[in-house]
Amino acid sequence: MFDAKKLLDQFLGPQMGGKSGDMLGRAGQFGDIARNNPWKTAGIAAALLGTKTGRKLAGNVATVGGLAAIAGLGYMAYKNYQSGQSPQTVAHREPEILPPPADSPFNPQSSALTNDFALTLIRAMIAAAKADGHIDAAERANIMDKVHAVDLGSEAEAFIAHELANPVDIDDLVAAARTEEQKVELYTATRLTIDPDTRAERGYLDLLAGRLGLPDALLDHIDATVSAAKVQA
Repeated sequence: MFDAKKLLDQFLGPQMGGKSGDMLGRAGQFGDIARNNPWKTAGIAAALLGTKTGRKLAGNVATVGGLAAIAGLGYMAYKNYQSGQSPQTVAHREPEILPPPADSPFNPQSSALTNDFALTLIRAMIAAAKADGHIDAAERANIMDKVHAVDLGSEAEAFIAHELANPVDIDDLVAAARTEEQKVELYTATRLTIDPDTRAERGYLDLLAGRLGLPDALLDHIDATVSAAKVQA
């Protein structure tokens, strides 16, 4: 089985982790990669969505990328919800992700964030991208051309092709999220992938939210946190 956590990094751009002293060098490396193969830095989600949303991740959400971005945004929304903050206080403030505590289920190194659950998050993102029905056979072929350019390996490519070609079972996605924190991450990954601009997308988010059974106030925090992390491209 391929490494789903690494594949998530490709979905949401590169991880530029490390100490502040070497960030400039890393930025230069990613600049070179971007010039040679922009899909490696734009993320597979960009291939899935094209220019549909017209948005990109802002601040250190973009530089963290991958599973850390999903977990960090979910943790931030969950923490603000538990503290009783109003979602409106974060809706227009660009979030800066701080690593969840080592003992938090949101920490990317947590035993709860297994390879299988990382696969679930990827499936959730692909399902969200298909929510409005705009990915037809020709678009799938276009996406797979871009996926192939990133050179993920045949097993990962076959997984993505299968998920693109087949309908999602939302009950399977929900069943894979066994804890409240995993439910938060599943909804966060979905909300990161789409902006609910159409009735179909809004309906899909509402359906997922209902199946997950998360409190409305917590969902509002996730929506506000993710919205604040996106800026016009």
